[in-house]
Amino acid sequence: MRTREQPISYLVATAMRTPGLINLAAGLVDPLTLPVEECDAIAHRIFSDKSRGRVALQYDTTQGLSDLRREALRHIEQMEGIPASAMGLTPDSMLVTTGSQQALYLIGDCLVDPGDIVIAAAPSYFVYTGTLDSLGANILTVPMDENGMQVDAVERLLERLEREGRLPKVKFVYCTSYYQNPTGLTLSAERRPRLLEIVKRFSREHRILLLEDAAYRELRYDGPALRSIKSYDAENRYTVSSHTFSKPFAPGLKLGYTTGPDDLLHAMLQQKGNHDFGSANVTQHIALESFRDGSYQSHVEVLRKSYRVKRDAMLASLLRFMPQDAAIHWIQPGGGLYVWVTLPEKVDTSRTGPMFGACVRSGVLYVPGEYCFGRDERGNVPKNHLRLSFGQVAPDQIEPGIERLAAVVKELL
Repeated sequence: MRTREQPISYLVATAMRTPGLINLAAGLVDPLTLPVEECDAIAHRIFSDKSRGRVALQYDTTQGLSDLRREALRHIEQMEGIPASAMGLTPDSMLVTTGSQQALYLIGDCLVDPGDIVIAAAPSYFVYTGTLDSLGANILTVPMDENGMQVDAVERLLERLEREGRLPKVKFVYCTSYYQNPTGLTLSAERRPRLLEIVKRFSREHRILLLEDAAYRELRYDGPALRSIKSYDAENRYTVSSHTFSKPFAPGLKLGYTTGPDDLLHAMLQQKGNHDFGSANVTQHIALESFRDGSYQSHVEVLRKSYRVKRDAMLASLLRFMPQDAAIHWIQPGGGLYVWVTLPEKVDTSRTGPMFGACVRSGVLYVPGEYCFGRDERGNVPKNHLRLSFGQVAPDQIEPGIERLAAVVKELL
């Protein structure tokens, strides 16, 4: 069996068995901001109409509720500021999935055979790289800087693979273009069309796809609203873009929606039929109504305000409590749920290192940065990074959590 334990399973178990632990690891949403009243009103409207209620409680298509796909496409148009036709998209170019995680899995499952190559950033979203690893993918990485994934490094890697005769093995490039998990970095406006151009140029004998993970797109607190990479693909031929209701609305709906080339969407649809014959119809009707009555859009604004306060509290606490050391620094994200911290190389933040256990004993949990990297050519993984999340943690727990974390760092230094 290729499937290994996902690191998230260990982190969840650690949090569950440690009472009083301040969990700065969980990438979950703030429970106090969940749209309970909005969903209550929507559910009442659906089920007070018996005909509508029966429809909601029945099966729908595997592709997803047609009205929801139309509304989701209108939502994409509003975010992009251009019509769907300029991206080659119609409601039939969209697949509704059980969370965007299912879409990511289906894409990998449809495209990757054991030994195929996927290019990703280093660091990257460790849950998905774990999924790709379970599918037998060979994940090759390129570095990031303050402008996100280094697209020139993608170009150099593709050139090298072509020289080595391995270009046919490359199936897609995976990029979290907005407020990346784990770093919080965003791909700059200039790099977006450039990355698409590189992928198109190397699609000489076979098509290389560009998978854009836009899960955190709407959680923007500072900076401009950038067009997606998808918006530059007028043919809808080279890019796949995955979205979710989990981060900007409610994870309990377990819904995502993905746009992409027709042939890939067809393959994903057939495989999704093998999974579940379609995502939960009731939650699709709730999501549809949230678009129609404006509660989705208003809730996004609520989340932006709430998370901005929590992000600022975490950044202020790091500045207050972390030791003054030139080798200690962190990224100030313009959105998303995460702060990426780099410590001196002598501080081992790995799961088996001294810092992780000391932090758990001190009552605070983080995600070891090692999970987010693949091994380099010498088999090494950086072990001096950590990911912090301000998503789920209560506002009054952020400062004491960072104080506990910083105290351990001081002791190790």
